[in-house]
Amino acid sequence: MTNFRFTPLAASLPSTVPFVGPEAQERARGAPFVARLGANESNFGPSPHAIDAMAQADIWNYGDPENHALRMALATHHRIAPDNIMVGEGIDALLGYLVRLFVAAGDHVVTSDGAYPTFNYHVAGYGGTLHKVPYLNDHEDPNALFAKAAEVDAKLVYLANPDNPMGTWHEGNVLIKALDTLPAGCVLVLDEAYIDCAPPGTAPEISADDPRVIRMRTFSKAYGLAGARVGYAIGAAPLIDAFNKVRNHFGMNRAAQAGALAALGDQDHRQAVLAQIEQARARIVTIAQDNGLVALSSATNFVAVDCGRDGSFAKAVLDGLIGRGIFVRMPFCAPQNRCIRISCGTEADMTAFANALPGALNDAQRG
Repeated sequence: MTNFRFTPLAASLPSTVPFVGPEAQERARGAPFVARLGANESNFGPSPHAIDAMAQADIWNYGDPENHALRMALATHHRIAPDNIMVGEGIDALLGYLVRLFVAAGDHVVTSDGAYPTFNYHVAGYGGTLHKVPYLNDHEDPNALFAKAAEVDAKLVYLANPDNPMGTWHEGNVLIKALDTLPAGCVLVLDEAYIDCAPPGTAPEISADDPRVIRMRTFSKAYGLAGARVGYAIGAAPLIDAFNKVRNHFGMNRAAQAGALAALGDQDHRQAVLAQIEQARARIVTIAQDNGLVALSSATNFVAVDCGRDGSFAKAVLDGLIGRGIFVRMPFCAPQNRCIRISCGTEADMTAFANALPGALNDAQRG
């Protein structure tokens, strides 16, 4: 038997991944899903211009390791300097690079209990000590997060606004006020993956050069390019430049770069998708009400639906939906795990969900 000489840290980690993909679930159930409503992808698709650009990209060549054209376009779009932008293979990869820059064995990091798990996965992978605070009324609690950061001398604090998995959000002014209590030497990782779907005023008006904050954005949601893996960070130039020390310089492929650039240039398509998301959110609310359930207000491309009991009951509802061909997910931490999380979809997707939910609820109630 081969004894691999893993590092003590790697050897100590469990062989787990943050998410079980729908493809793995389809293989396990022996059938494809009727509606894919669990991964918060865009079921409305990307801009046709993005599809054309990706098809025409010289994919046999490496992508530009500096992501120059996309960074320039993003700088113009946000009215900031290109030096304030780092492009990477989705927010997940950028979170990994950021943690690698800041976190060594024993360093302290703060997040919310039940928030996006991939960040936690990276912290564990670099030996950091993760501290968690509870949600407050289904919202991440910036005051509690920053107080815990001061208590443990944290290097990083993670907060998503709008939040995943609950879909809740804070107005930007709330975060600006809370930043006054962020301890010196600590950086707020502000995950804004869903900011396109949120009401005006949700994004705090913070200078790109503010050294206290690094913001994460993505092309996976409103732009419909989840599979292309394109994300970007906005932050102070010295912090952005530090990514060059650790990132995969050829991580972005040419098709993804071309698609993101074309998608950014088609804001009409983005607005049309946002209108479809708003319609789908309203439909999910109606479906929930028709079945005696309560949908939480959402500023994302999904809706958390309160199943009215505990996590075991919500899991039974989820299992009933999956058994009927509807791929959904749910929060994994109490009390948020009383909910199931439904991604916005097409009219056909919503109809499939509406048809499956009553049976899933009946099964759960009998169980």
